[in-house]
Amino acid sequence: MSLDSITRTIDESVGGFFEPIATWLGDVIFYAVDINGAEVPLIVAWLVIAGLVFSGWFGLIQFRKFGLALRVVRGKYDEKGAEGEVSHFQALTAAVSGTVGLGNIAGVAVAVSIGGPGATFWMIICGLLGMATKFVEVTLGVKYREMHADGTVSGGPMHYLPKGLAERFGAGGAKLGKVLAVLASAMILFFGLFGGNLFQVNQSYAQLTAVTGGEDGLMGSSGGALLFGIVIAALVGVVLLGGIRSIASVTSRLVPAMAVIYVAACLLVIAVNITAVPAAFERIIDEAFNPVGVAGGILGALIVGFKRAAFSNEAGLGSAPIAHSAAKTRHPASEGLVALLEPFIDTVIVCTMTALTIVIANPPSLSEARAGESIGGVTITSDAFETVLPWFPYILTVAVLLFAFSTVLTWGYYGLKAWTYLFGRSRASELIFKVLYTVFAVAGSLLTLQTLIDLADAVLFTLAVINIIGLYLLAPVVKRELSSFLQYVRARDRGADTGAGDAEPGTDEDAVARTR
Repeated sequence: MSLDSITRTIDESVGGFFEPIATWLGDVIFYAVDINGAEVPLIVAWLVIAGLVFSGWFGLIQFRKFGLALRVVRGKYDEKGAEGEVSHFQALTAAVSGTVGLGNIAGVAVAVSIGGPGATFWMIICGLLGMATKFVEVTLGVKYREMHADGTVSGGPMHYLPKGLAERFGAGGAKLGKVLAVLASAMILFFGLFGGNLFQVNQSYAQLTAVTGGEDGLMGSSGGALLFGIVIAALVGVVLLGGIRSIASVTSRLVPAMAVIYVAACLLVIAVNITAVPAAFERIIDEAFNPVGVAGGILGALIVGFKRAAFSNEAGLGSAPIAHSAAKTRHPASEGLVALLEPFIDTVIVCTMTALTIVIANPPSLSEARAGESIGGVTITSDAFETVLPWFPYILTVAVLLFAFSTVLTWGYYGLKAWTYLFGRSRASELIFKVLYTVFAVAGSLLTLQTLIDLADAVLFTLAVINIIGLYLLAPVVKRELSSFLQYVRARDRGADTGAGDAEPGTDEDAVARTR
């Protein structure tokens, strides 16, 4: 039996078994109601409402403290001797690498083709709202993280839900929190294996195959697929063995590099079509409120934009706090402020650049997709770039590979933390997960397992329901942490003005006390 027939048999068997489960859970989690002809998924509304609530609760912190967030990520308020494993910048790049991926390339094109250029405007609005949600969940992630004897850190919803609820609501909160922690860990682990690993490898292999001659080309055979999977698995395994420090070291270089490559290509297309830029912005704004040919009118365009942004930046899903919890800081809110930059980078910058490039280039495939033809998002994006850069598919392939690799690394870390919460932190337990994760990377180039990927999406967004309830209940804790950090910032700024420099370990509380 050939390798192709074996993988086809596995795909069919797994799909047949899990399809009813994936369909049922997907129908529940992504349940949509029809409002004026627009399908409104309730989970998207749930995420957007959280962004609105937290934006109001914290006084539009994403705008008021944006400058402070930039200063923190640059290291202005670093604390000597603070516990943690990585710098603010490294924690940010590790988390961004888990969100910036194929969705920013293909998903945005799908949003523009369905919701029109106006969807871009609503995508930006949703990204801005998500910044407040990300601030809240990451602050809690650092506040309730677990510091291990070997200096490593564990954080995320599986830690702040049980600890935070126990702290606020006593024994009842502790019991509920433990149940939610187990569920959160299981959901993160499942998505990490299938959505964060297998899917990313599968799609990057598909793009590589497309630019090397398709099924008849160099990588088109099952042997080529297996080789690709083994190479990716080996690279992932080597980095994953080094823990978050190794991952952060790679992503702190990889994320800026891939962002520069991709954004530079976008800017080049925009520069060549510079005279079309004002009209493109005018069209985006106009169709945000007066969409053309979009089901549900303005609401339809709004929902498509919100859906793309919510699915892209993962604000409220509880995944990013795992990476951010490793930051070196004594003030949880400091990393919360760093984290609010994440949706800005992912959605407001990268997604918007993709959308603007597509709208300006206006490739024929976009018109065909808007007319109802089935055209992949990557194809539309690639066609937009090809209007200026005929060789762009090769650049796009590099970007896809970098995006996919960084996402696999970050979700490997997320999955490891979920695994060790469920099965313990022994060396043997961690090694078992790392071997399992690398095996899934190999499988990603051979198998599609679309049913399990669909199930993984539904599982991850189930976590959002649990996580955001916890965020509402623990928001007063975040308020106190923000106040504490802002007092520390004022004390540090006064010290800097008088030449005091960095505070020594143990002096932070004295500095804060003097401001009261």
